[in-house]
Amino acid sequence: MQLKLQLVRGILKHKLVRIGIKAKEISAENLPVSNFVFLIDVSGSMQGANRLELVKSSLKLLTNNLRENDRVSIVVYAGAAGEVRPSTSGSDKQKIKEAIENLSAGGSTAGGAGIQLAYKIAEKNHIKGGNNRIILCTDGDFNVGISSTSELENLVETNRKTGVYLTVLGYGMGNYKDNKLQTLAEKGNGNHAYIDNIQEANKVLVNEFGSTMYTVAKDVKLQIEFNPANVNAYRLIGYESRLLNKEDFNDDTKDAGELGSGHTVTALYEIIPTGVENSYGGVDDLKYQSKEKLKPILTKEDLLTTELLTVKLRYKKPAESVSKKIEVPVFTNNFNNEPSKNFKFIMAVAMFGQLLKNSTFKGTSDYQKVIALAKAGLDNDEYGYRREFVRLAEAVNQMEK
Repeated sequence: MQLKLQLVRGILKHKLVRIGIKAKEISAENLPVSNFVFLIDVSGSMQGANRLELVKSSLKLLTNNLRENDRVSIVVYAGAAGEVRPSTSGSDKQKIKEAIENLSAGGSTAGGAGIQLAYKIAEKNHIKGGNNRIILCTDGDFNVGISSTSELENLVETNRKTGVYLTVLGYGMGNYKDNKLQTLAEKGNGNHAYIDNIQEANKVLVNEFGSTMYTVAKDVKLQIEFNPANVNAYRLIGYESRLLNKEDFNDDTKDAGELGSGHTVTALYEIIPTGVENSYGGVDDLKYQSKEKLKPILTKEDLLTTELLTVKLRYKKPAESVSKKIEVPVFTNNFNNEPSKNFKFIMAVAMFGQLLKNSTFKGTSDYQKVIALAKAGLDNDEYGYRREFVRLAEAVNQMEK
């Protein structure tokens, strides 16, 4: 596990802290053997080119990546659930693809029954020390049997104890249930991606195959402790659905996120330094906190040696139940006046998110600034993902005019 830290000065004397986490990268030939269950929604709501037909194309791409020792079972659900292809060797790619191609959509959506059957089959074909994973492809519109978010959460939470992970791939528009699918992935110790075209499918299932399908660290928790001598106020940008109570950091029974092979995660914090007015409002001074300790440190010697914050990271290896801890201090002299190209792109994405949800913290941000920042960060764009983001921001900007 690697930690990368970068800090830049912001407008209004605010500062931005970037905390990057990268999981260990495992070469394709050294990845553990996989026991996959393709769990496919074939209900009536999945009819259409960007739904079941796109699911078929997506899973065929994934099938091309299978090795001889990997195995795949296929489970479908509509009004009921059933197994349409028993566990099959990755060397029999044609049989797997034929089973996928023969699927058609129609009927109601017994998603809960499908999930139950998928876990049962995954356990039946469990590979000790391997990568045991269900890949759920759906629009999330469950309407028969176990269908409420809380019921589905309980179902997935109970079954994750078997060591089977859950990846959720979302398809379709209109009735798409993004929040429900994201929650299922989180509760199932897995990940979630939205697939709207074959290029995105190729990104998630081919280019990022290892990070999507192979967990190398589970229950990853990040805790930041800010030094009140130098930080007046701070806020985490995004990650609202992943927040934990501070006491959960050291509690190894509390569930958290997973990281796949080579997977990177970025967190951004906005910091208001001590001595700078907190324009977002504040709280009363702490009654028992020594005000002497809260004085800003002004001398050059102190700036070189004083800690701004400490980053604490906990994670577990997939088969272990006790976490490991990494702790890294960050000093006040680590700030850069000019962000890197990569940091500019990250800032553009964060600003885009604040605008989309009309955040009270968006300030003077607008889509033109997003586009300008993103274009300034067009570096190392091998697959064109950053340019795709620019096109998306430009399209939204036109819609808002």
